[in-house]
Parts: sequence; structure tokens; C-alpha cells
Amino acid sequence: MKRLNQSSMVEFILLGFSNFPELQEQLFGIFLVVYLVTLMGNSIIIVVISLEHSLHVPMYLFLLNLSVVEVSFSAAIMPEMLVVLSTENTVITFAGCFAQMYFILLFGGTECFLLGAMAYDRYTAICHPLNYPVIMNKSVFIKLVIFSWVSGIMVATVQTTWVFSFPFCGPNEINHLFCETPPVLELACADTFLFEIYAFTGTILIVMVPFLLILLSYTRILFAILKMPTTSGRQKAFSTCASHLTSVTLFYGTASITYIQPKSGYSPETKKMMSWAYTLLTPMLNPLIYSLRNSEMKRASIKLWRRKVDSHSF
Repeated sequence: MKRLNQSSMVEFILLGFSNFPELQEQLFGIFLVVYLVTLMGNSIIIVVISLEHSLHVPMYLFLLNLSVVEVSFSAAIMPEMLVVLSTENTVITFAGCFAQMYFILLFGGTECFLLGAMAYDRYTAICHPLNYPVIMNKSVFIKLVIFSWVSGIMVATVQTTWVFSFPFCGPNEINHLFCETPPVLELACADTFLFEIYAFTGTILIVMVPFLLILLSYTRILFAILKMPTTSGRQKAFSTCASHLTSVTLFYGTASITYIQPKSGYSPETKKMMSWAYTLLTPMLNPLIYSLRNSEMKRASIKLWRRKVDSHSF
């Protein structure tokens, strides 16, 4: 392909699955359903926790923040992805690509730290129940939430600004469904070695440190569960831990593989598949895993629904 002058690089072309046109229609239908389910599930959580004052405790307020992140994360990715799959207009402007990458990193980084904070909250509640109100007080909760969001903003600002500071002199085709760091970086016509060192180090700090905190928290939780006197209590707790760890492993595992080596040897199609796991499946599954299976959430949802029905009956 003819190389473009850097000054004329004002847009990119998202290739998506152009090599497999027969799959485009089916994938569009699947992704649309996933997006709608993600929006509906997380929106229910946001509304229920916001309106039900009995849920205004750290555990559910963390879930509220997580659902806000998931809705925003999906909104930053899915509309453009659906456009790529449904039309031939796969062009995205330079500024649009910058903005999409920024928000993907912002919400992805924030989710990493929120998941770590949530695991610490559960560890405190299960392993130190008597001291829980003191350890996880309002001030600590607010600091953890602010730290998670500020960390996401810092990660997004540094990484996106650095990536788009490289010259892009052509070609301008991004072999992906959206503007993710690794496929965009492949188009840079400059030495990106220093950025790759940063990406490796940043992934260890931003992804793996919270992940290790989660594993440590759940290890302690599992030991506490084993000491429970009733079999039913242990089974319920084990089920909850297994569900949480499945979601966490899915998100952290695929995200770390994607970002730890931006120019790794994986094929473009493999990279797209790995991106699906944390950009599509995790936001969709989190409402079920974290909240909709929770008895208190179910009771609160039913209570609000009955209240709404009663208000319309008069």
C-alpha cells in the first residue's frame, strides 16, 4: 500500500472481519444482543442500588460503580463495532480513534482497581466481620473509589497521549474492530521499544497487582469458608467465590495477554478473539455474577417494582 504523508493522516480504516464477509451479519446480531443485555443488566443494577437506601453500603456501592464502568466501557466500544460489522463505512477519524482508545483505557483501568477494591471489601466482611464497619467506613470507601477512577484517568491520559505522539505515515488500516492500543501501535512508523517497556511494566502494576490482591483476598476467604460449621453455608460461599474468580480471571487474563506485549506474535484474528472476552463477555456477565444472583438485590428489585406498580394503580 502506498505510504501516506504523516500530515495527511486524518483518519483510519477499521478492517474488522472484512476477510470473512460471510460472518459479518451473524456477528452483528450476536454483538447487538450482547450489547443490549449488557446495557439492560447493568442499568437495572444502577437504578436499583440508587433508589434502594438499604443497599447504600460499600458492597453494593462498589457494584454501582462497577456497573457504571461496564455501561461506559461498552458504550465506548460497541456502537463503533456494530457500525464496522453492518456497513462498509469503516472509517474513523484520527480524533475519534484517540477518544475511543482513551475511554477504553480509562474504564478498563478503573475496572481493574475497582475489582481489587471489591475483593478487599469481601475479605474484610467475611474474615473480619466484627471490625468491618470500622475497617470499611465511609471515608475508606470513598478513597478507594476515587483512587480507582483517578488511576484509570491517569493510565488513559499517559498511554493514549504517548501512542498518538508517534508519527503515523501509512498504511492507515487498523486490523481490528476498534481502536485498541496494540493494533494502532503497529501502524506507527517509529521506534516503539520504550513504549513497549512501559506497556509491560504498566500491565504488571495496573493489571497484575490488583489481580494478585484479589487472589490473596479470596485465598483468605476460602480458608474462612472452610471453617464454617454448616455445609450449606460453605457451598453457597464457594459458589459465590467461584463465580467472582471466573469473571476476574476472564477480564484480567485476556487484558494482560493483550497489553503486556503490544507487538506479540499472535495473529490478528486471535487478538480480536481475546479482546472479545473482556470487552464483550465480562460487561455482560458481571450483572449476573455480582448482583442479579444476590438475594438482597432480588428483594430490592421486587420491592421497587411493586412500589412502581402500586403508584400506577391509584
